[in-house]
Amino acid sequence: MLALSRKKNEAIIINNNIEITVLDIRGDQIKLGISAPKEIPIYRKEVYIQIQNENKEATDVAGIEELKKLL
Repeated sequence: MLALSRKKNEAIIINNNIEITVLDIRGDQIKLGISAPKEIPIYRKEVYIQIQNENKEATDVAGIEELKKLL
């Protein structure tokens, strides 16, 4: 993991096309702005994990077999 220090209104660039800017700092919260191409999905980690879990459940072989029985 790379750890960087940034102040308000400072940014980092990732892969020449993603810019992350520190917009505000209040106590222990930091507001970030992310500029990236539309085709790059951006999720909060907890939402990403939930999506991954739901995708895993949707492709569960046992669940598919149950659906086949219904048809």
